Amino acid sequence: MEKKSNTSHTSPSHDIGRSNLKSLREKTGKKSGGQKGHEGTTLQITSTPDEIIDYRSNFCSSCSNSLDSSVSILHERKQEIIIPPIKACYIEHRLYSTACCVCGHNTVGNLPSHLKAPIQYGTSVSATIAYLFAYQYLPYNRIKKVMSDLFNICLSEGTIDNLLAKATANAMPVYEQIQSRLQESKVVGGDETGTKINSDKGWFHVWQNNTLTFIVAAMTRGYKTTEVFFENGFPKAVYVSDCLSAQLKTPAKQHQLCLVHLLRELTNFEDALNCAWSIELKTLFKKAIQVKQELQDIDYLHPPNAITELEKELEKLLEVDSTLFHAKIKAFVKRLIKHRNSIFTFLHYQQVPFDNNSSERAIGNVKVKNKVSGCFRSEAGANRFAVLRSVIDTTVKNNQDVFSAINLLVNFAPK
Repeated sequence: MEKKSNTSHTSPSHDIGRSNLKSLREKTGKKSGGQKGHEGTTLQITSTPDEIIDYRSNFCSSCSNSLDSSVSILHERKQEIIIPPIKACYIEHRLYSTACCVCGHNTVGNLPSHLKAPIQYGTSVSATIAYLFAYQYLPYNRIKKVMSDLFNICLSEGTIDNLLAKATANAMPVYEQIQSRLQESKVVGGDETGTKINSDKGWFHVWQNNTLTFIVAAMTRGYKTTEVFFENGFPKAVYVSDCLSAQLKTPAKQHQLCLVHLLRELTNFEDALNCAWSIELKTLFKKAIQVKQELQDIDYLHPPNAITELEKELEKLLEVDSTLFHAKIKAFVKRLIKHRNSIFTFLHYQQVPFDNNSSERAIGNVKVKNKVSGCFRSEAGANRFAVLRSVIDTTVKNNQDVFSAINLLVNFAPK
């Protein structure tokens, strides 16, 4: 839990400037739910039903005459969607030898190369387990229950672990391709979050953009992890992040600070200290976001006057004499001056966002996994989630079917 004066023995002054849970969204005055004029959707009858059941009367409801020889016409039709009984399908592969009628030599056929044991689980079972583990966040014991209840397949947790290990190995070529493509991207966002791994403090790091997500499990939060996976940083990209030193240290073509993080700090200064300077800077940031939304096509070589004016206003606000400010605000001003060239980068690039929300959403899956499954029992388990979740999130971002993608992965053995 984040330490605050109302939850620990820290003094109230330590709350100033802390990120809080207060939403930055302003009230619109609209009621919750669907708005007037919203186009709704409804369940549609299909023209190709899988099964048709006809209902005809055998006798006239008026005179009781037999209707067996009468012609019926369709009066009404209704449909219902059901899930048929599910059971595991056992496929037997039989290998034969055939004797040549000329020389008598016996020639033996060839079994599929993936068949190693007298009986084994097929790739669809592995895909289902990977899907439940990484996409639906289930722990091993609940995966066991689902496989038993729905498919009548009894698995041990050891078997589940082995199948996940194989699925992760199969996913590694795609995982490495995501890593490689991010290094060539023009926009990359980064973030990290803490978690428990084998009862120790661990971290998940994410690097992502609109089409790619690359997640890493590590035992350190610092820049060392970035060096391992992105030694040269992102020389072709604008790197979007919060103000963590490890993030700002990442080499990139340019940096963009998350304005949402900065706005939260300014809101805290405003609430706690009623600082006029904070209110002015907050207003400027909101104005910049509005300008970004209004400018659809930006001439990067010749920035519009609106952008030039915003940058002049920012410079003026950063020239403030902060010696009379609270220590928290002074530190904040110092940080902005140091990184002034990373505040309005988003105004000069159409694809660069003003916030790092997409990275927070990508790494937020780790917190959901923690809530549903608890902590990770091993580094191997954390790494499997990172690899499989990277592939899944990239699949979702590219509007592809998740289960089909996982099925493809487990059907190809790693080279």
